[in-house]
Amino acid sequence: MIYYVSCGAGRDGDGTKDLPFRRIQDAAELAGPGDEVVVSPGIYREYVNPRRGGTAQKPIVYRAEVMGESLITGGEPVKNWKPHKGDVWSARIPNGVFGNYNPYTTVIYGDWYYTKEAFHTGEVYLNGKAMYERASLEAVEDPKVFEPSNDKEFSLYQWYTCQEKDATVIYANFHGMDPNEEDVEINVRRNCFYPDRTGIDYITLRGFSVSKAATTWAPPTAYQEGMVGPHWSKGWVIEDCEISHSKCVGISLGKYLQPNNENKWSKFRLKQGTQTERDAICQAQAEGWTKERIGSHIIRRCHIHDCGQAGIVGHLGCVFSVIEDNHIHHINWHHMLSGAEIGGIKLHAAIDTQIIRNHIHHCTRGLWLDWQAQGTRVSQNLFHHNFPPEGTVKFQMPLDIGEDLFVEVSHGPTLIDHNLMLSPQACRLATQGTAFVHNLICGSFTSVGEGTNNVSGTETISAGSGKVADPGPRYTPYHMPHRTEVAGFMTILHGDNRFYNNIFVQADKPGVHDCLFETFPVKAQNSVAGTAPFDDYPTEKEYLDLFFREGDEGAAEDRTKYYTRLPVYTGGNAYFNGAKPCRREVNFMEDKEHPVYVRLIQEKGLCRLETNIPQFLPKDMETAVISTRYLGEAFEPEQKFENPDGTPITFDRDYFGEKRGINPVPGPFETEKAWEEPCNYGRVPVEKKG
Repeated sequence: MIYYVSCGAGRDGDGTKDLPFRRIQDAAELAGPGDEVVVSPGIYREYVNPRRGGTAQKPIVYRAEVMGESLITGGEPVKNWKPHKGDVWSARIPNGVFGNYNPYTTVIYGDWYYTKEAFHTGEVYLNGKAMYERASLEAVEDPKVFEPSNDKEFSLYQWYTCQEKDATVIYANFHGMDPNEEDVEINVRRNCFYPDRTGIDYITLRGFSVSKAATTWAPPTAYQEGMVGPHWSKGWVIEDCEISHSKCVGISLGKYLQPNNENKWSKFRLKQGTQTERDAICQAQAEGWTKERIGSHIIRRCHIHDCGQAGIVGHLGCVFSVIEDNHIHHINWHHMLSGAEIGGIKLHAAIDTQIIRNHIHHCTRGLWLDWQAQGTRVSQNLFHHNFPPEGTVKFQMPLDIGEDLFVEVSHGPTLIDHNLMLSPQACRLATQGTAFVHNLICGSFTSVGEGTNNVSGTETISAGSGKVADPGPRYTPYHMPHRTEVAGFMTILHGDNRFYNNIFVQADKPGVHDCLFETFPVKAQNSVAGTAPFDDYPTEKEYLDLFFREGDEGAAEDRTKYYTRLPVYTGGNAYFNGAKPCRREVNFMEDKEHPVYVRLIQEKGLCRLETNIPQFLPKDMETAVISTRYLGEAFEPEQKFENPDGTPITFDRDYFGEKRGINPVPGPFETEKAWEEPCNYGRVPVEKKG
């Protein structure tokens, strides 16, 4: 059955084409498996709470009649502004408007949230842009630039809120504008399209614009909500949508509510956060976290931007999903929020999740794969400008210094192939079990060998203190191949990384963020591109010699060998502009003679590279065709670098699908012409913003 919705319809609609419903929720109350909800252009100021799901054969489809012209919003216009003082105006909103959730009394809070000021989930928008909340009226009356922001000029547009006699009062500095003449909105609703119950399976959301939700902080150890999302179910498709201006998260594929684990670390501080995370995973396992019940979602061709915490977030519920052809940008660009859950995409336990052909840029961090990136594939993505602007030095924590890709405390196998990573810091690798194949990498690797302990280094504990020396290692789970069932737990040994047929280019300004490293000194911060941070890692032979040395038979076992660094494997890599190979690198090319450049040109909705790299790539390098068999197994889970269905991969085609030769060219492109080929990365016009 098809239900029709039009915001301009009368009150007595019955969902037919001639008498459509006025609200999407009216259709959501009735829609069942196989039904379709067609929504006419217009603004729908409502929270859509799907009451039931579909089936794999008969999903429920919610479709915008005209692509992009049906807006579901959590915002409401405010037109009762009165002059207060100077450029500051005030508006009084009766609290009855908010129902049982007032974003202007709800403070953002939760595990791994580190912002020092008490910001609310509420927001004030001036002509489509989120203004900056301040902690006092005096600060709004005399605004100062918010230094961490990437939009310092607009950061002077500030607001403050307080409660007065059952009303929310908002003060805002509009700098000479009359807010009653401008488009000023506040967010009122917590979610826009999100079931309030779990298990609402197989829903498709197609062609909508969704914006301005008052979402809360979404860590892995809490109820992980978003403006849009399936809420712990299976088989959703979110496609061709514009998702923007969520206070915290745009799309959540995340965890359901576990009341006993809800932000337990922040509330009690009796168990370390890593332990509460393990508790949450094991409880989910016992309560039905399986391939048959959870995950297998698709997010494709969406335009996701201007969210405060993450464009897409997910813990456990993101398993077996596909995130492809999306344009994700300007996430956490204000830097109002700070913490360990921020990125264009931030996923925990992305088991067999495929992240393909996305265009991710101008985010605090591009993609963060945290814990259990087992069977995860990151392929054919364009990353750039995922770092603080040059000259920015004031940050709240080291994680505010971003990069294109962060893989953390995972055992792999994590496959990273045919990506363009153009930011000064390419990857933060506090992990093991990765394979980098045919990438163009123009930034450095950081946190190599570090970042996997709960304390930094070995602490000396005085006798009688009752404390344990060096309590640091984080034991994280690994799983049965292509399943959610936990196979074991182990700390991160580091290594077990593979680098084949990549191109490494030293950035034009390798020290552009050295000032940030000085602010947050970390031994493994590194501004030099290449595999050099792995200088001290063993080869496979050196590692195996620890276990099979002649003459050791009958000797007491040296158990320390089980806690040494794992091998690193290399071959076919090319290095330019001072990018450095590791000392044990084999079969590589290092060009110390020719300066190369890489520029990203964006025009008419397309991206292309402007570079001279093809001129200097070797013509006679004996590179290998990389395959699942060639890569071997990730050490801890003993799982191959393969497709989610267990079939092998052969990297015999380049980014554009061109057949590679028997000695393939390093990097993502096989032919010189391909380097200049325009590409609509993310399938969304790159200029579009707001």
